[in-house]
Amino acid sequence: MVERATSFGSETGSYEKGRPEYPAEAVQWLLEPLPAGDRAVVDIGAGTGKLTRAVLALGSATVTAVDPDPQMLDALRGKTPGVETVTGTAEELPLDDAIADAAVLGQAWHWVEPVAASAEIGRVLRPGGVLGLIWNVRDDRTGWVRRLTAIMHGSPAEEMIASNAVRVASPFGPLEEKRWEWTRTMTRAELHAMARSRSYLITAPEEEKDRVARGMDALFDELGLAEGGTLEMPYVTAAYRAVRGS
Repeated sequence: MVERATSFGSETGSYEKGRPEYPAEAVQWLLEPLPAGDRAVVDIGAGTGKLTRAVLALGSATVTAVDPDPQMLDALRGKTPGVETVTGTAEELPLDDAIADAAVLGQAWHWVEPVAASAEIGRVLRPGGVLGLIWNVRDDRTGWVRRLTAIMHGSPAEEMIASNAVRVASPFGPLEEKRWEWTRTMTRAELHAMARSRSYLITAPEEEKDRVARGMDALFDELGLAEGGTLEMPYVTAAYRAVRGS
């Protein structure tokens, strides 16, 4: 599990190309409990900065990006110059006490130990601060998407969301949840990049990577997705938020 959790740096290009952006309304909802005004936000497991940029786009926020992988942070700085970056994990944040109003994790909470991470994030947040968790998950209610998932294998995130197993601990209160359904227009190349950005494939033997690529191409041929053509990938964005107690 640790190897998979820290494997993404070798596929920063695929991650940036293949992974979708976060809907602005979902990111705004994560921070909604905070009063208006300037907000200090920590993006934990920031990766290439997709959630960092979504928070910055809301305005009135400064973001500190944290990731265990220096390669991911290099990619983030290249896409988002000027953002403070530090190497760390949700369980060990190299940050002072009570310095942030919110902490957000995009596609990341399934990699953490929730009790230890909740305590450490709670240390960094001020009383009344918000912990926001968000995932973009392919909508497997669509038949061809189910088949694609079977070819690529499911992910820990998908399993956590499907089983309603998202949990946080003290000092945070109850989790609120909200979901958004939307579609992303994707090319064949972007679909392959999405698959290559997943920890299962990054850490898989070459023969398994080839098997998955061949299976995907066979499915795309069946769907009539030619090179340069596009299809609409249905997504569900699942967002959760909890407020730190006093």
